[in-house]
Amino acid sequence: MTAEIVKGQQIRNVAVYCRVSTNISDQADSLENQIMYFENYVNNHPFWKLYKIYVDEGITGTSTKKREAFNQMITDAYKGLFDLILTKEISRFARNTLDSIFYTRQMKKLGVEVFFLNDNIHTFDTDSELRLTIMSSIAQEESRKTSQRVKWGQQRRMEQGVVFGRSLLGYEVANGKITINQKQAETVRLIFHKYVNEGKGAHTIACELCKEGIAVAGHMKQWSNTNILRILKNEKYCGDLVQKKTITPDYLNHEKKYNKGQEKMIIIRNHHQPIISRKLFEEAQSILKKRRLDVNENTKYSSRYCFSGKIKCALCSCSYAPRSKKRKDGSVYRAWRCSRAARYGSIKTKKNEISGCDNAYVNEDALKNAIQNIIKKINFNKNKIAKDVACDVKKSVLSFSLIQNLNNIDSSIKNYENKRRRLMELYLCEGISKEEYLNTDKSLKCSLERLYAQKKMTNVNSVNSVCDEIYDYALRILSGEEWSDSFFRCVINTITVNKDKLKINFNSPLGKFSCIAKRR
Repeated sequence: MTAEIVKGQQIRNVAVYCRVSTNISDQADSLENQIMYFENYVNNHPFWKLYKIYVDEGITGTSTKKREAFNQMITDAYKGLFDLILTKEISRFARNTLDSIFYTRQMKKLGVEVFFLNDNIHTFDTDSELRLTIMSSIAQEESRKTSQRVKWGQQRRMEQGVVFGRSLLGYEVANGKITINQKQAETVRLIFHKYVNEGKGAHTIACELCKEGIAVAGHMKQWSNTNILRILKNEKYCGDLVQKKTITPDYLNHEKKYNKGQEKMIIIRNHHQPIISRKLFEEAQSILKKRRLDVNENTKYSSRYCFSGKIKCALCSCSYAPRSKKRKDGSVYRAWRCSRAARYGSIKTKKNEISGCDNAYVNEDALKNAIQNIIKKINFNKNKIAKDVACDVKKSVLSFSLIQNLNNIDSSIKNYENKRRRLMELYLCEGISKEEYLNTDKSLKCSLERLYAQKKMTNVNSVNSVCDEIYDYALRILSGEEWSDSFFRCVINTITVNKDKLKINFNSPLGKFSCIAKRR
């Protein structure tokens, strides 16, 4: 967008930012009134031209992460589409002091002024940042107090038995009350019956429900073992209510976290009509606990280490679990041991009448060396794969970051060069005086110099240098000279441990294959 000049005065392209909550009852603050007000306000200024009104509805003001219109406005500012932003007040723009200062500084660097109408703050004024900091801090403190009041009110209501949250399978939640959905309740009873009385697992139950065509709850996509386990663990089905399982520790970002003791949960037994008996629910919890402890499932180590869930015992089919062990010199190393052997000892030993396992430890360092030696001996074009990886990274970085940035800068440069050309044409047609021409051209020239400096700093060579390092690193891994947990976790399928050998099954881009290595 190019600026117009009328009677020697440059026309300012104006953007307007509005943010309204969906529950606002005051009509003076309604979206329609705000838009009408700003349109009239801009039209009453002869040297202003409205570019666009950006609107966010029903979104919190304490963070800019989820405000789509706000973020689009910032993006457009970088493109040089306007040079003035109007907003009602600081609390509408951001109730986070850091956001207020950060974005107004960014706009100032781009030559975009922000005018807060109610606070009468122009960010091009010399004292604007001090005033903005004070006003933003006040708005942020007010937001904190509001958050505390809301949390206190919710706490009191929860203690009185008011239900917060959404409906779930078997129950409808509305107006703080929970009632049974009889049709869905039958599905809940069926799930608990299959799990407790028929001894079926969560995955099997999910498959059977899918085959039988039983409908899922509204918030579910399809039946899965995860959904089944959530249902089996939910205390609401036996009539209890537990609230504050998740909390919002930071009122600025509104991110929910699992409550791990930071705040006291609110528990009310026999709060509402149960779908299943308490006895059946407790039996389900007992089975869940037993299966979690079962040596065949090994869920505790599912993704913690590179070999988690991948090492299997050939003698008893159980998973191997990691153990820290000490050498004679005091140094510590990691070894992997059969879960059955760890829990029940050797075959001769019997705990709870369950036999153990005689398979021995596997030293992790020795296992890694064995895998690296296998990789060294495999014949494939390692150089080409490393190059392909580096090229993919380079394309990704260039296409999503560098090229986009360069295009934005080039667009802004073209915009300012067009402004200078039109200014020259206006001066030659005697539309403005020489003094007006020189002053305006000087300002445009400064903006162009800043953009050219930015373009110079955006260096493709830096990306090439990083990609060269990635190529070298990938080649060292593929050649067996360096270890990478993430890489080998992806390419190793299973490792079967016999008393005298290891069978390593690979699942790589080169195809599936197995190798045998001696145990050391």
